[in-house]
Amino acid sequence: MNPINKHNTHIVMPFEYHQPATVRAAVEILRKHPGAKPLAGGTDLVPKMKQRLLEPKHVVNLKKIPELSVVEDRGDAVYIGAAVRLREIEKSETIRRRLPLLSSCVRSIGSVQIRNMGTLGGNVCNASPAADGALGLVALEATVHIAGPGGERQVEAKSFFEGPGLTVLGEDELVTGFTVPVPTEDTGTCFISVGRTALDISTISIAVALTMDGDRVKDAKVVLGSVAPTPIRLADAEKQLKGKTLTEKLVEDTAMKVSESIKPITDIRGTAEYRREASRGMAVEAITKAWREGRTQR
Repeated sequence: MNPINKHNTHIVMPFEYHQPATVRAAVEILRKHPGAKPLAGGTDLVPKMKQRLLEPKHVVNLKKIPELSVVEDRGDAVYIGAAVRLREIEKSETIRRRLPLLSSCVRSIGSVQIRNMGTLGGNVCNASPAADGALGLVALEATVHIAGPGGERQVEAKSFFEGPGLTVLGEDELVTGFTVPVPTEDTGTCFISVGRTALDISTISIAVALTMDGDRVKDAKVVLGSVAPTPIRLADAEKQLKGKTLTEKLVEDTAMKVSESIKPITDIRGTAEYRREASRGMAVEAITKAWREGRTQR
């Protein structure tokens, strides 16, 4: 092996492979081997290893742990294991019916080939500001379940992310799943994503959930991706909607609040100015669609 070759993506450095059958065994391996990397779908980890962006000495395959691959309807919430593949979520009748917003978010991720391999846990733990699966979980106020040497803990999805590629996870912890509350029947949702191409990650994305009481907005959640280091809920925009009857002016004013509240950067996918302007138009569309859906559900 030529150690200088950083570009031949067929070359992967030597590593020790582990295949635990339980969460407890996986956590113990992570504890014993600092720097070990969990493997679920591998759509992020393997390319980074091939490009020498990551060089773990130990890789821990999570795909043989049954409890990480379940989808369970628990009445007022749906539990989704961290190793459930994105394509399974996309095709799940339970998720399509009970969590349509998350279903829409997942459908926008990459290609069918990527979704056949990638997992919801991987999409979240990669902690990309453009992770659409993470955006849906934040908008639906999901709970992230984490296992570590000290036992299990839970974190709100909105508090799980600390920056690009950064989460609250310790090196010896792993995400086991997500509990996602099912919106009430009078809740309308909408997800919109814009990218350079159909298969590119989002240049900007927005998820909106409006709970209606007739024509009045009883509760609102407005979450944007790719406009900050993490997915962000816009409290000011939500406050502007709550308790009010939706009018064209209120929608326009809230959309302007969205544009003013974000702090995007310029990168290869778009300029900060484009993202600010796009966020305003996307907010108008997403709020309007969620409002109509919420009123129709009643």
